Amino acid sequence: MQTATPTPATPPQVLVFAASDPTSGAGIQADILTLASLGCHPLTAVTALTVQDTTGVQSLLPTTAELLEQQARTVLEDMPVVAFKIGLLGSVENVLAVAEIVSDYPEIPLVFDPVLASGRGDNLSGEEIIAAMREMLLPQTTIITPNAPEARRLAESDEDENEPSLDVCAERLIEMGAQYVLITGTHENTPEVVNTLYGASGVIRHDRWERLPGSYHGSGCTLASAIAGCIAGGASVEEAVRDAQDFTWQSLKNGFRGGMGQFIPDRMFWARDDEADADKGKGDEPA
Repeated sequence: MQTATPTPATPPQVLVFAASDPTSGAGIQADILTLASLGCHPLTAVTALTVQDTTGVQSLLPTTAELLEQQARTVLEDMPVVAFKIGLLGSVENVLAVAEIVSDYPEIPLVFDPVLASGRGDNLSGEEIIAAMREMLLPQTTIITPNAPEARRLAESDEDENEPSLDVCAERLIEMGAQYVLITGTHENTPEVVNTLYGASGVIRHDRWERLPGSYHGSGCTLASAIAGCIAGGASVEEAVRDAQDFTWQSLKNGFRGGMGQFIPDRMFWARDDEADADKGKGDEPA
C-alpha cells in the first residue's frame, strides 16, 4: 500500500504595501528578503516605482490607487494573511486605498513604517500624505516604527513653540490610534543607537545597540519587516520588537557596499555564516 506524501506546512504569509527599489536595499525588495530570511512567505502590493541607486532617489511614480487595490484584493481573496506591513505609499489616494483595504481585516496585525524621506534626505511624503496617515492609518496600526525625525514630523502640532521630545511624540501617536510606537535612534547624536518602545502606559523598553560606522540603505524597512515576520511567526509585539532589532543589527553589521553610496544590509547573513563555517570545516578535515 502506497503511503500518501504529507502536504508541507504553509509558511506564515505577510502582505507588504511598499514601493519598488531597483537596488533591493530598501522598499519592497528589502521587505521580501527580510521576510523570506525569517521563514515567511511575502505577498506584495506595489505602491510606487522609483528610480534610485545607493546614493539617493531620482524620481518616484506612484501606482494608481485602483491598480494598488486590485493587487491587494486579488491576493487577499486567494491567500490567507497573518500580518500586514506598510512602507512608502506615494500618494494620498494610496493612503486612503490601503486604509480601506486593511479596515476589512481588523484582526490582522499591522506594522507601519512611515517612510517620509530617503536615507539621503529626499522628501518622499508631503504634508497631505502625512495628514492622511494620521487620520486613516494610525487608528488601525498595531505598531508604528518611525525614526526620530519621522516621529517628530508625524506628531508635530501648530501649537508647539519648541521641538517636542520623543516621549511626547510617542504619546501623541498613541493618542492618534497606534497601539505601540517604536522610535529608533539612528538619526540622534548619541554614542549608541537607542530604540524605545512605547505603549499606552508609556515606555515599555529601551534597547541600546552599538552604533555602526557608515550609512545604511533600508535599515528601517528591514526592522519593520522583521517585526511583521516575527509577529507572523507567533511572537507578541514586545518579543517581535526584541528579536527584530537583533536581526536588523546583524544585517547591518554584515552589510556590504554594493554601489558607490550607502551600505546595503545583508538580510541573508546567516546563510553566508553557514557557508564560511562549512568552508572552514572542509579545511580542518584530516588528510
